[in-house]
Amino acid sequence: MRRFLLNIDRFLRIEGAAGVREQLPMIVACGALYGAIMGSYCGLDGDGWKQMLLSASKVPMLFFVTFLLCLPSYFVLNVLAGLRGDFPQVLRALLSFQSLAAVVLAALGPITWLMNVSTPNYGFIVVWNGIMFAIASLFGQWRMRRLYQPLIAVNPRHRVLLRTWMILYWFVAIQMAWVLRPFVGDPTKPFQLLRPQAWGNAYVEIVSLLCRVWLM
Repeated sequence: MRRFLLNIDRFLRIEGAAGVREQLPMIVACGALYGAIMGSYCGLDGDGWKQMLLSASKVPMLFFVTFLLCLPSYFVLNVLAGLRGDFPQVLRALLSFQSLAAVVLAALGPITWLMNVSTPNYGFIVVWNGIMFAIASLFGQWRMRRLYQPLIAVNPRHRVLLRTWMILYWFVAIQMAWVLRPFVGDPTKPFQLLRPQAWGNAYVEIVSLLCRVWLM
């Protein structure tokens, strides 16, 4: 545990210091920690503990599945742009984005726990967690942009591909989060691994949820 925490400290202080073997455990452990906090909204009574464990597994899964779905097309785009030789550095930047986002999520976990125990509005908690993921992603983007700067300085085409990655990643991540729901158990519904009609359109439902929360 001490070594793991030291790796996180080094990763936060020194950009590009952590390798793949150090970053993958960060994504799993920090993502699982935040997922467990998300899933604790209904408490531990009844099926509450099941939701905690399920959410703890789903958050790292969300990170990895989104990454793996986006990576092949992004690799092809890099090859077509004549940037194949830079892809090892690109991959490190992309992985750092995931790692920092997971670490920031874990750091935001205590605040989410406080909201869980003090807010009876389920819709608000779902939106709150969406905001936490957005904040974590913004920090991840900040780290990734900094790691991309040397690449962009050599070849400006990397700037276009960086923006392409962010659009692609956000689009896939939002849809995957919708498919993998629930991350937060609904007190009015029984425990479920996945919601019915999981493959619906996430963007239509998000707008509908925001409207319902706003009008309450």
